This record gives sequence, C-alpha cells and structure tokens, in this order.
Amino acid sequence: FSSPVVSKDKLVYLDENGQKEAAHLIDATTGKEIWNVPFADRFEDEWGAGPRSTPLIDGDRVYVLSCNGELRCLNLADGKMIWGASFEKDFGVKFLGSKANEGTASRRGNNGSVLVDADALIVPVGNTNGSSLVCFDKLTGKVIWKTGNDEAAYSSPAIATMAGVKQIVAFTADALIGVERFTGKMLWRVPLVTNAKRHAAMPVIMGDRVLVNSHTIGLVCFEITKDSGGFKAAEAWTNRKLLINLSTPVLVGQHLYCQGAQKDYVCVDAITGRLVWSQPGFGSGKKDNSSTIVVGGNLLVLTEDGQLILIAADSAKYRELGRLQVCGSTWSFPAYAGGKLSVRDGRQWLCLDLASAK
Repeated sequence: FSSPVVSKDKLVYLDENGQKEAAHLIDATTGKEIWNVPFADRFEDEWGAGPRSTPLIDGDRVYVLSCNGELRCLNLADGKMIWGASFEKDFGVKFLGSKANEGTASRRGNNGSVLVDADALIVPVGNTNGSSLVCFDKLTGKVIWKTGNDEAAYSSPAIATMAGVKQIVAFTADALIGVERFTGKMLWRVPLVTNAKRHAAMPVIMGDRVLVNSHTIGLVCFEITKDSGGFKAAEAWTNRKLLINLSTPVLVGQHLYCQGAQKDYVCVDAITGRLVWSQPGFGSGKKDNSSTIVVGGNLLVLTEDGQLILIAADSAKYRELGRLQVCGSTWSFPAYAGGKLSVRDGRQWLCLDLASAK
C-alpha cells in the first residue's frame, strides 16, 4: 500500500524482501537503484505484506516508518541511519499486528505517514497515555512535545491554520483532534467512532473547516472556531449516505472528488455536503479503493485494478478525458513530478511520461 515520493531526480519507495521491510532510492529518470536499506521486521496479514506508510523526503534526508512502528531518519545520499525511534521501546506502544482482535487500531500495521513542518517531524505514534501525536526535532530525533491519548488509526496528520492558530489535525482511531503546532496543546477533540477503528482517509482542510470520511460515519464537515471559552469544533454538515471507506477526497475549488462507496466516482459540494454527481463503474475489489491526485487542473485517478483515468474537475458533470491500463492491482498512490508519473503494483515499477502524451 505504500506510495512513492519524488524529489528532483530521486524516488524513494518502501517494500519488503521476504524478511525485512526496506527503503529504496532509485534514479527517477532511469529507474536505476542507488541504495536499499532494510530497517524493520517484515509484517504480513491477509491483505498482504507491508510496509504501508509513505516515506517523506525533506532536503538531504528521508523519513520512513514500518508497519511495526520503527521510525528512521536516513541520509538521502547513501541510506545510512541518522537517528531512529521505536514506538514500542520509546513510547510503550505494543504492536500486536494481525494477532490482535478487529477492534485494535494497529491490527493492520502503522499505515499513517509522517509530516514535516520547519524543524518539526510530526508522527502518529498512537500511545494512549499522552503520546498519541509526537513532535520530534527532525534533525536530531529529540522529542519536542507529545500529546493526546488516542490510538493511531490508518490516517496521516494534516497541518493548517484555522481560527487563527496553526494546528496539527489528526484522524485518530476514535476521534478527530486539533493540537497547537508549536506546543502540542490539545485545542479541540470530536469523538468519532468507526467499526474496527478503521479511519484511513486523511483530513481535508478548507479554510476553517475540516472534512473526514469513513465507512461508518460517512462524510462529515466540522467548522473550527475560537471564542473566550477556547476552541470549538461544530458539525457544519454530514452526509451519512456517502460511506466512503479508504479513499481521501481531493478539493478543487468548492467541490470534493473521490472514489465513492457504491463502486462509483463522486463529486460532492464541499459547502453543503450535497452529492452533485455519481459515475458508476469504479471498484472491483474488497473495499473499492482508488487514488486521486490533481494534475494541471484535472483529476488523475489510479483505480485498484490498475487503470489510470483522466477526469475533468468539472462539477457540472462527469467528463472522462482518457483511460489506460497501466499496472496490476494496487492501493498505492502514484507520484507525479516533472511531467512524469511513477506507478507501482505488487510486482513492478513503471514511469509514464505524461508531458509528451497526446
């Protein structure tokens, strides 16, 4: 499930070699491998093997996270470890994996990705005794702050300035939370309980509003305000019919676009939550997942069966501009940079030149 990341002519991805989860650096132009570094024990369940989080390139460093909670800061040039942390050893988060019951948040491994802002690395650790989110000094690995008592879900944190304050927004196993970026102070928390604690979509920020979705709560929008009593997160609207499970919507203007819950692709009014249109024919697997990115004002959708579909970001109607079978089954997001799209499935890597496509 892990997605690639590209910086200039370098591409980093995660996979497993049969015994270990490993990080790889390849030349994004030629596909030649520069280094590969095993960094954690292998994890596998009925959904396949890890890793499942997406790495992050920041300058001359790359940050990687394993399914079992091993965090590493690596030198981008040679893959050597600069610093590391363990969710279990350093924060007491015991990884049960597939041996745990369905109500355990980490049963499918640590899927959420890390976030960099200035000198800070924000990580969804998931300790229920004060270390739900942890902020590290990205250069040294020193803990700057830790906060919260929620298990980590499968979602990645977001960052935004809302109600005048810079915040980290996280969709945890049982809640949506906002914490002050520089201190870790909990500003607001909204309980959101989902079957099997499967919050997988990343929060979408629109001004002072946050939108989240799951297969239990549907698509929900909260407005963040501040008054003399502090911060409040009030429900602006809810669409309980849009039980979107794993896919994260993209926001274009005032409309959301993503894989729907009925083997369809949907456009939703982000102001009201109203379904604008639905296009059938999306999804063929267990959970009907697809990945959407915005390229040149259009939507580029990679379906779970490996079809790449170019769709106009048109709220008036569904307009498909092109379709191509590019790979096998995948839940990985593609990476787009410099006119090239990097795509992976369980067997291979492909680099597609979209700049010269006609």
